[in-house]
Amino acid sequence: MHTDAAAIGTNAGNFDWNEVRFVLAIARNGTLAAASAELAVDQTTVSRRLKALEARLGTRLFEREVAALAHVASDSDARVRGITRITSVDSLIANYLAGLIPDARSRFPSLVLELVAGNRNLDLLRREADIAIRLARPTRGDLVIRRLGTIAFGVYAVPGQAERGMAAASNWLAYDREMMDLPEMRWLQVHVDPARIVFRSNSVDALARAAESGVGHAVLPVVIAARHDGLVRLPATLPVREIWLATPRELRDVARVRVVADWLVACFARDAARFDGAGGGAVEG
Repeated sequence: MHTDAAAIGTNAGNFDWNEVRFVLAIARNGTLAAASAELAVDQTTVSRRLKALEARLGTRLFEREVAALAHVASDSDARVRGITRITSVDSLIANYLAGLIPDARSRFPSLVLELVAGNRNLDLLRREADIAIRLARPTRGDLVIRRLGTIAFGVYAVPGQAERGMAAASNWLAYDREMMDLPEMRWLQVHVDPARIVFRSNSVDALARAAESGVGHAVLPVVIAARHDGLVRLPATLPVREIWLATPRELRDVARVRVVADWLVACFARDAARFDGAGGGAVEG
């Protein structure tokens, strides 16, 4: 047994088991604020109880033990409760994940999902989110990673512009300069003179709307372009990116995280054709 785990057993009789109630609430809800709301106490009280239990156990590894206890507690209650926070890029949340909420509400009526959109990666290990869906495989941190599939990109324009082809396209749209290292933008830099880029944005939805308004050609994810009836896809072979789901390893057995992660894997497998047109399912990574 690891020395820290042994310490837990040695000190188990030296603390008030009422404090475990506070820690389980944190594990179920993911944040001190949500735990305090469930327990009907202020956040300072929850924080103080947590620190007191940590001091008595003499270890920070108790979080893994608590995650297992939360799993048992949730399963015995036969419900998935609390708040599960999911982060991803804004375009994927707006054009796909938000549309899954009715199904989630039907499946998990006692669970609250929070979708946090942004191009900045939230830190899972600091509990800024419980689940992250990213377009590149995470390479740092103690995470459980699952491959959800792939996302294809294409060049799109309104019909009149599309008929003239890419060579005749005078105006192009692109991500802002901070995002030009992404694979689809590297392709654009190889094939398009920067002087022909007339509009930039860090919002893919803004690029899609501008392209649909006839401003110019744009490189877009197929799942987003499909939502714009006014766009036509031009013949071009662009990079394909992978979609990954990541959760902190210590949360993998927490029911409110585990069931949502499994549900998301199933959703992406079901809707694979919307992302790449080739079908296929998710695999462990």
